[in-house]
Amino acid sequence: MQIQELIATHRNTALQFLRYALVGVINTMVTLFVILICKSLLGINPWVSNAAGYVAGFINSFIWNKLWVFNSHNKVVREALKFCGGFLICYGLQFLVTFLITNYTALGDMEWEIRNFTLSGYGVATIIGMTAYTLANYVYNRMVTFRKPNA
Repeated sequence: MQIQELIATHRNTALQFLRYALVGVINTMVTLFVILICKSLLGINPWVSNAAGYVAGFINSFIWNKLWVFNSHNKVVREALKFCGGFLICYGLQFLVTFLITNYTALGDMEWEIRNFTLSGYGVATIIGMTAYTLANYVYNRMVTFRKPNA
């Protein structure tokens, strides 16, 4: 491989990673926004709110990752099923992390009042769980869902 090709490959990989990171930030905002709206404004159970947030993030993520990040031309149904499988695995990890922190650490009982906003231990646990989800989901999608044929 010539040096120009190697540089172009690394540049493309870096650009893809930056796009994935940007989609991840947007997904995190969408997910957290839906969770907070459902829980705080609508008074929905925190675990139901959590699931609703991740469903919203799931739909947003699949569309942007398929079309923009990985520019995939593979079969939509097959990728959607793989994406769903990865989502379920990573969501389970996120849920477990959030549940364990909320219920089995001192953080779960804490609350911080910041002006007129209350940040609970559940909120912090959700952010930690979301981080675990994001890292695991990146690895899964890069290696499984949007893997290029013969790659």
